[in-house]
Amino acid sequence: MGEEAKGIDFLSLGLQVAAGLALFLYAVTLMGDTLKELAGDKMRGFLARFTSNPFSGIVTGTVATTLLDSSSVVIIMVLTMVNASLISSIESFGVIMGANIGTTISSQIIAFNIAEYSPILLVAGLILSVIGENETRHKLGKVLFGAGLIFFGLWTMDKAVEPLRDYPPFFEWMKKLDTPVEGALIGGLLTLIIQSSSATVGIAIVLASQQLISLQAGIAIMLGAEIGTCSDTLLAVIGRSKEAIRAGLFHLLFNIASVVIGLLLIQQLIATVEWLSGDAPLGRKIANAHVLFNVLGVVLFAWFIPYFHRSLTSLVR
Repeated sequence: MGEEAKGIDFLSLGLQVAAGLALFLYAVTLMGDTLKELAGDKMRGFLARFTSNPFSGIVTGTVATTLLDSSSVVIIMVLTMVNASLISSIESFGVIMGANIGTTISSQIIAFNIAEYSPILLVAGLILSVIGENETRHKLGKVLFGAGLIFFGLWTMDKAVEPLRDYPPFFEWMKKLDTPVEGALIGGLLTLIIQSSSATVGIAIVLASQQLISLQAGIAIMLGAEIGTCSDTLLAVIGRSKEAIRAGLFHLLFNIASVVIGLLLIQQLIATVEWLSGDAPLGRKIANAHVLFNVLGVVLFAWFIPYFHRSLTSLVR
């Protein structure tokens, strides 16, 4: 084991991980931007129409994020609408909560581990985008290509980290992530750097698939990503109206409150995920934890939306 560990080329490993991450982030951006172009005004109309009460807003946010494959895109779109007085800040709260649920669909798809089929999506997407007879088919081709690129990027990272399974110092360092707070800090910092909570959760799933981290470490990283993703929202409200600032602060405070509870009850969360997931692979368990955590967070706090609104109205006058 020692001789094999000494043979690890860390420069090559780091470059491969960076390349896989770059492909993943580019693919997420490509898909998000293309879907936004396809949906565009229709999505804005959809958001404005179905936000009359918090619970319809939650459903709307979930559906919109699932379709656009980006909670950041949906939340920033909502903040823009709040700033333009198309919807009120309290109407946006439900959509923001729903976006947290919608973003878990990405982790479920990633956990399917269908990277070997990525060339099919890449080729099909490339052909459709090149020979598409109209703009819609061209953009659908780009979406397919982006989906293939996501899985290819994950596969690249997965293969890159394989040698670390025989490197004891790495295991010693990763054990520190079993401390929930440290794991959450790493997840939050990584999300701040790469500006994608989906990528952070994807990295956790990749490490778990290689048995490099425990379920507790993967969940802690996921919890940290929930806070790190708020950076986009906070940047988007700079210079905006007070209503938009309230909506942005709600996203931050809601995520922080949910994560604090998640960290305090992480053992109960792990036990529930283990019970629900059975003999599922470790990566799937992390994806399931992502869904369970966000759904429970929304169920817990949705009833307090009026209180949040009154408090933020007093805070941001």
